[in-house]
Amino acid sequence: MAWTKKTSNTTPHNHQLVFGRREAGCPRCAELAGGAAPVKGWGQDRKDQERNLAAAIRSHSCQASKCGPVCTAFDW
Repeated sequence: MAWTKKTSNTTPHNHQLVFGRREAGCPRCAELAGGAAPVKGWGQDRKDQERNLAAAIRSHSCQASKCGPVCTAFDW
């Protein structure tokens, strides 16, 4: 299986990126200054999944779900 780079649907920067600094005249920097969402970084999807799982675990009620004497909710 070959590794493929995810392509984004954003306008590319027309300059070298230096620590997130924005440059005048760059179309992508203008989009970001106008409120466009930045591209998600490495592992952001995983962080979102973990946050959602933690919220589901906190809100789980064994009495409402009628789990029984041993709760096996969220076991893999």
